[in-house]
Amino acid sequence: MNIFGLQKTTLVDYPGRVAATLFTGGCNFRCPYCQNKDLVLSPNNIEPYTHDEIFKFLNKRIGILEGVVVTGGEPTLHSDLPDFIKDIKSLGYLVKLDTNGSNPDMLINLCNDKLIDYVAMDIKQCPDKYNEVACMSNFDFEKISASVDFLLSDKIDYEFRTTVPAELFSDNDFREIGKWIAGARKYFLQPYRESEGVINPIFAAPKAETLETYVKILQESIETVETRG
Repeated sequence: MNIFGLQKTTLVDYPGRVAATLFTGGCNFRCPYCQNKDLVLSPNNIEPYTHDEIFKFLNKRIGILEGVVVTGGEPTLHSDLPDFIKDIKSLGYLVKLDTNGSNPDMLINLCNDKLIDYVAMDIKQCPDKYNEVACMSNFDFEKISASVDFLLSDKIDYEFRTTVPAELFSDNDFREIGKWIAGARKYFLQPYRESEGVINPIFAAPKAETLETYVKILQESIETVETRG
C-alpha cells in the first residue's frame, strides 16, 4: 500500500479526535476543483513512504493520537486497503475513511469487518448532474447510490460533504441532493478554496449568503447541516 502524504497531526480531519492523515494516490474521479492534483494525476512522480516509515511513526504516537484518517486520491481503489487498515487497527487506533463512494463493495466489507469507525463520503452533485463534476470515464451512478444507501442504513458513524464552487451549484441542485440523501445524519458544505494544487483553478468561492441559503434548503430534509472551512 503506497502512502504519498502524511499529516502528522490534525484536529479537524477526524471529528472529535486527534488524528494523523494518510494520503493514498490515484483516483477514478477528475473533479476539476480537486486540491490534490499531484495525488490524483501523477502519484508515480511522488516518492511514497515505506510501510516501515508509516508504522514507525504510528507506533511512536500511540497514546498521543486517537485516530488515523485514510484519504486520497481514492483509497478504495486499492485492493490491499483492508490489510493496511488491519495493521493500523492492531495498534489500537480508530480509523476514518474518506471516499467518493464509487466502490460500495469495499466500503461495506470494511464496515462489516469492523476495520473502519467513521466514513466521510463526498457528494459531488445532484444525481442528474453527478458526472458533470466527477468526470468519470466509466460512470456508474448505481455504485454511488449504493454507497449512499448503505451509509443511510446507519451501520456506521458517517457524514456526507460537498465542496461548493460558486459556478457549479444552484438552489435546485441542493433541493435534489436533499431529496436524495433525506434523513442523513450530518451533511457539511465546504466552500471552494483556491490553491496551487487545484486541477483546474477557474472557480470562485460562493458568497456566505449563498451557502446559508443552501443550508436552509437542506435542513428541510437532513438533521444536521453546517458549513465547514
